[in-house]
Amino acid sequence: MGVFYALLQAGLWEKDVQLLQYGRIDFKEVIQLAEEQSVVGLVTAGLEHVIDAKVPHDKLVPFIGRTLQIEQRNKAMNDFIAKLINLLNENGIKALLVKGQGVAQCYERPLWRACGDVDLLLDDENYRKSKEVLIPLASAVEPEDVANKHQGMHIKDFVLELHGRMPFSMSKNVDHEIDSILHDSFSKDSIRIWYNSDVDVLLPSNYNHLILVFTHFLSHFFIEGVGLRQICDWCRLLWTYRSEIDIHQLELCINRMGLRSEWKAFAAFAVDYLGMPVEAMPLLSKSDCTKFRKKVRKINDFIMMSGNFGHNRDLSYRTKYTGITYKLISFWRRLKDFIEIAKIFPLDAPKFFVTYLMGKVKRYCCD
Repeated sequence: MGVFYALLQAGLWEKDVQLLQYGRIDFKEVIQLAEEQSVVGLVTAGLEHVIDAKVPHDKLVPFIGRTLQIEQRNKAMNDFIAKLINLLNENGIKALLVKGQGVAQCYERPLWRACGDVDLLLDDENYRKSKEVLIPLASAVEPEDVANKHQGMHIKDFVLELHGRMPFSMSKNVDHEIDSILHDSFSKDSIRIWYNSDVDVLLPSNYNHLILVFTHFLSHFFIEGVGLRQICDWCRLLWTYRSEIDIHQLELCINRMGLRSEWKAFAAFAVDYLGMPVEAMPLLSKSDCTKFRKKVRKINDFIMMSGNFGHNRDLSYRTKYTGITYKLISFWRRLKDFIEIAKIFPLDAPKFFVTYLMGKVKRYCCD
């Protein structure tokens, strides 16, 4: 695992790396970890920065081949996004691209970041209008989450998700803050632009995007598992816009959400495991890195166990069972996860679980 993280850091920050200290390297294990965490492109970039050894060509081929696939996928997705935004513009629909390809532009090699879904953030009116325009074009449409204003669909080879909200779902304080950020993004035009070919793609402002990315990966960490790619996204956002971030405003926001412990723990993880320069990580001191070291190790263990979006878990129950059996199995798995996470965040995990569970019960009763 030491080699994996060394190469990941080298690719994430485009810096030299030495491998001879690790002795014989199992590159099959390295690429397996990279696949599980959706960071193959970053590890491949890291291999280009090895300065003390020559990596055999046959060991490089799987990394290069997979990365070329990622690059082609990214090009196709960027083209899809350009056409999608043009279509929405033609219908008078304003949408913000969140996470994904917008964050990818913060990387040294955007096309080597593994892409996922296309996520659009819309206000109430545009959320309704976008469904009317896009659903007829979809080859498959997921059931709408009306309460959270979420509509997923498949158009061509891509998964498109429409968001009227982006709730954390485990804390009313966090949800209130996120809703305020969404209101700010639309009512005050707090946006920036990604020039994707000849199309102006709207993104949330740097600060708003940072909060949305942080709360999103944190919700996945608590509920189904988060991958290193999402935490790398957070790091690259912080690094790229480090001179523009209002630290005081950020601290007030983190405190209002009640996520100070979570921020500091993942910040220390980013420094210790991902090589994030400590001076570029807001709200983290060098003493915090020592203080949170035990939590950081447990965070790493949980991430490695779950994989990106639960990649390493047995999810066969989702197709094998339905109804009450499915819900009971899902509840039991969530409970076990929260018990483990409570060892990292003993004050917040129990509260988050109760809020999450009550939300599920409320929605189940309403259905």
